[in-house]
Amino acid sequence: MNINLLMVGFQSAREHGRGENVKRSVSETGQKTGARRLSGPERRHQLLDTALQVVREEGADRLTLGHLAARAGVSKPVAYDHFGTRSQLLIALYKLIDRRQSEALRETLTTEGRSFEETAALLAAAHVHCHADTSGEWHAIGAALAGSEEKEAVYQELLDGYVQLFAAVLRPYCTLEETELERRCVGLIGAGDALSAAMVRGNCSEADAAESFAVLIRGGLRETP
Repeated sequence: MNINLLMVGFQSAREHGRGENVKRSVSETGQKTGARRLSGPERRHQLLDTALQVVREEGADRLTLGHLAARAGVSKPVAYDHFGTRSQLLIALYKLIDRRQSEALRETLTTEGRSFEETAALLAAAHVHCHADTSGEWHAIGAALAGSEEKEAVYQELLDGYVQLFAAVLRPYCTLEETELERRCVGLIGAGDALSAAMVRGNCSEADAAESFAVLIRGGLRETP
């Protein structure tokens, strides 16, 4: 065998191996220095935000775990690991919107020293604005869950918490017994949701819905003769 050809072949093989090692090194370095992997809670938060975008842009019917994975840029098993079923995903979204509504309401009403009229107006405006801010996602997700036993249980749990929040805000302005105040808050929240739904459908403006709701709140706390 020609020794020169043998040396050329050996050199080529060595350079090829070196190239493979360089590629492997670059790949490993990229994995070590690339973007930080999201933690479990961070990934769940990302998926929920993406799911809300899907509902807002494409409608609740388009929200499946497979489609969510594609939109979020993750594999299907990742979406399934976090939510398991489409119903569980919808319920998680339902709870997320409710939590954001409650937090917004608390932030709006942190300042003390307001009159009852001012508090009623702020409470009504905050409630209606939460529905406006979610662009109808709350109603769309609720409709997608219609008939689900899980949804009814979750809805009742969230409603109970929201009633307690409403009652805590309004308690200083009335002398109603606790159970009566809570019952009236249930009715007021139902009225606020109905007005918000009308606003989302375009039947009235946000300001009109908030003003009507404030009137109902003020009237709803009056003592019965």
